[in-house]
Amino acid sequence: MHRGKGMKFVGDSRVPAERKPNIPKDYSEYPGKTEAFWPNFLLKEWMVGAVFLIGFLCLTIAHQPPLEKIADPSDTAYIPLPDWYFLFLYQLLKYTYASGPYNAIGAFIIPGLAFGALLLAPFIDRGPERRPSKRPLATGFMLLALAGITFLTWESVAHHDWEAAAQQGKIVAEAEIDTTAEGYALLEANTCLSCHGTELQGAAGPALIDVELTPEEIKDVIQNGRGAMPGGLFAGTEEELDKLVEFIDSVESE
Repeated sequence: MHRGKGMKFVGDSRVPAERKPNIPKDYSEYPGKTEAFWPNFLLKEWMVGAVFLIGFLCLTIAHQPPLEKIADPSDTAYIPLPDWYFLFLYQLLKYTYASGPYNAIGAFIIPGLAFGALLLAPFIDRGPERRPSKRPLATGFMLLALAGITFLTWESVAHHDWEAAAQQGKIVAEAEIDTTAEGYALLEANTCLSCHGTELQGAAGPALIDVELTPEEIKDVIQNGRGAMPGGLFAGTEEELDKLVEFIDSVESE
């Protein structure tokens, strides 16, 4: 027998004389439990993604996006509202202990502690169990976070004036405003611009462009108020009131 012929070696560094081909495991051995990533699993992912993409495109076509008017830096009455997934942080900043001089607590410290606890939960609870009932610490952290986010989001939605928000961001027709007119000066002197905007396009109050009221009705609103606008705000004379009504009635869109 020649040297090495028919010899078999044992060990990781040796190659056996009888090599078996590297055939992947047959998934048929585990029916209903496993499947090939390509193309079975990936094809399912693509199909689900395509359904959601088509549904999203249909929604964007069927519903006009809720755009608002162009931002006005001089409009101090405008109250911005973040997207729904940030409403819980927005609500947190309304509380005394997390706003004003303690703004850093509500903006950084409390959210940092909450998200830090969620990030540390898998490292603190390192047991092999995967069932929630067997992982009380991680499950408790998650339920506490969900409860807090849900409560703060609900509080933010429930206490927000949605009608005023829709009015202050409403897109209205543009008009050329004569800021040198006496009527505009009267609006400014009686703090009307803080609610109706410097361009009279509305802020906390409705727009004063293309007002669909008669001069008599405009005068009545100025004197007695309407809706959220209280009466008795105008402090000028009867002659100045007539000039103000005439100015508002003359403001028309281009």
